[in-house]
Amino acid sequence: MNFKKIHHIAIICSDYDKSKEFYVHKLGLEVIREMYREERASYKLDLALNGEYIIELFSFPNSPKRPSYPEAQGLRHLAFEVEDVDQSVKQLNDVGIETEEVRVDTYTNKRFVFFEDPDGLPLEIYEVR
Repeated sequence: MNFKKIHHIAIICSDYDKSKEFYVHKLGLEVIREMYREERASYKLDLALNGEYIIELFSFPNSPKRPSYPEAQGLRHLAFEVEDVDQSVKQLNDVGIETEEVRVDTYTNKRFVFFEDPDGLPLEIYEVR
């Protein structure tokens, strides 16, 4: 395989407006393009972080629910790299996003914390300094 990097992550949400508000206005991701696909009754929102395309946010009518917490089978979580976990926790809390207690990775001694998107998808901020 000649993989270069992860191109994007696709997320299906249950409430498009709520998830768009969360990812764009609370987390600060940039909108690259937004489209409504009438034939599928579905929105598709392409989002970037620091100019790099990273997330496709979809809405589909009647999507089945999936268990979503860090220890469920499947995708465990999506992690965002930060320089200061404490500052990021404060920023998340200031916009109404609850976070768990900060943890320390026993192998790297790096600090991290989990929070959730509007559908309960586990998200993480991971300190790299």
